[in-house]
Amino acid sequence: MLDEQAPLFTADAPRVYSRAQWKARPPKRPAKVLDRAPDHIVVHHTDTGNSTDYSVGHAFSLSRYIQNFHMDKRGWDDSGQQLTISRGGVVMEGRNRSLASIRSGDLAVGAQVLHNNEHTLGIENEGNYMRTAVPGRLWASLMEVCVWLCREYDLDPGEAIVGHRDYNETSCPGDVLYSRLPALRRAVADRLEGSSAAPKPKGKPKGKPKGKPKAPPKPDGGQDYGNPNQYYQGDGDWPGLLNLNW
Repeated sequence: MLDEQAPLFTADAPRVYSRAQWKARPPKRPAKVLDRAPDHIVVHHTDTGNSTDYSVGHAFSLSRYIQNFHMDKRGWDDSGQQLTISRGGVVMEGRNRSLASIRSGDLAVGAQVLHNNEHTLGIENEGNYMRTAVPGRLWASLMEVCVWLCREYDLDPGEAIVGHRDYNETSCPGDVLYSRLPALRRAVADRLEGSSAAPKPKGKPKGKPKGKPKAPPKPDGGQDYGNPNQYYQGDGDWPGLLNLNW
């Protein structure tokens, strides 16, 4: 039932709700898929209101809203991020071709980090975490999603997990969530070390993580995937929207 909470996500039996399930629109064009793994997992927040509705129905509505915003207001081909996690811990596919690409060890290129989209995978976490604590259900799913991704791509969480602000001049993913990234890296590493499930073997070589990202060049006037000054307010279909600052 859409008005109920979903079971918590686990890396051992990952359940990602597909675009068909949340009723995504067709993209303007298919995402480009690269025959290699990402080297970093980028943590974002949506900078929307901190909803107390943890239902699957609310999560699906969030994904539709993000897609509409990105396509209609930003003019992008589709949702920018590869994965979205609601405050209730519901994990959903974002950009088209993302889920199949993760499962095959490839990267569906998104639009979530300016100048760095062809080697990163982005996770949008519902809410604003400048001052507010991260809900337990969201945190649990985020940790397990990172375990799953590190297994699929054979990544070291200590090097791979970063925040949006490590690449672009933005407050994303919020001061509170950003301050918890060291704990997230440790929790993922502990989970991987203590897991009986071995990393998924790959039939093709993948790039080695590059460590903490360096500051990217300034926007050059082209399509800006991470401008913190782009605001959209007052949409009655999604009360509480502040700034989707990918």
